[in-house]
Amino acid sequence: MKLKKYFTLTKAGIMESLHFRISSLVLLAGNLIYLVIIYFLWKAIYASAGTEEVSGMTFSDTLIYLVLASSIFTFMEMYLVWQMGRDIQTGKIVLDLIKPMHYRNFEFWSLSGNVVMSFIMTFIPTFIIIDIITHGRIHLGFNLLFFLLSVVMGIIINFNIDFFIGTVCLYTQSIWGINIMKEVIVLLLSGATIPIAFFPEPLKTIVSYLPFQSIYNAPLTILIENDMPASKLAAILLTQLFWVCAVSVISKLFWHRSLKIITVNGG
Repeated sequence: MKLKKYFTLTKAGIMESLHFRISSLVLLAGNLIYLVIIYFLWKAIYASAGTEEVSGMTFSDTLIYLVLASSIFTFMEMYLVWQMGRDIQTGKIVLDLIKPMHYRNFEFWSLSGNVVMSFIMTFIPTFIIIDIITHGRIHLGFNLLFFLLSVVMGIIINFNIDFFIGTVCLYTQSIWGINIMKEVIVLLLSGATIPIAFFPEPLKTIVSYLPFQSIYNAPLTILIENDMPASKLAAILLTQLFWVCAVSVISKLFWHRSLKIITVNGG
């Protein structure tokens, strides 16, 4: 019964997304434009390098990685921080707190429908197009199942990081600067902007100990790398699972602690 309650929120989010299909088409068009830009940019980079591989990645690998990273960002970006900031500033959060459902769970499952629809309407078409452009470079097999599992864990990690940052608004009453800084850090250190394989060794080591690489780099590595050893696959998924548990506990504890100092400005 509890899951049925949550899936009702997911269904409501899907129905809401169906009413705004144009926005999904705009996002898809944006991804295709980004694909063209990335294609010619990295084509020039590889041509100037004079080699087929840079940091162990071919041109096709890099193209797939960056274009799909952009697509994953599109459906993972829930704008939760902005929403929490507005709710705290207007006082609407008080109404959410008295609902018969934990606030974190309500926010996650309310946004899940938009994530599902964005995945279907933007990621899947982009995935098909990039696979055609790279002449089937993406291996299609059981790695897709592990990729989807990895994506789900990436969504949970990303949600909890956003929820933690959104909670900061209870202290600052303003979230704009903090959220912009968070987005820059996450996009850079997660490998969404530049593949982590291109990072210098000291930075690559540091990033491996942070949760951000589990958001984008982990699922994309599983998708792109052919014949990945079972030990490496297990290590990636277990690392993600660790960060799912860690950031969930941290964001939950921070939220409960922060509720003690809540002030409402909007009535």
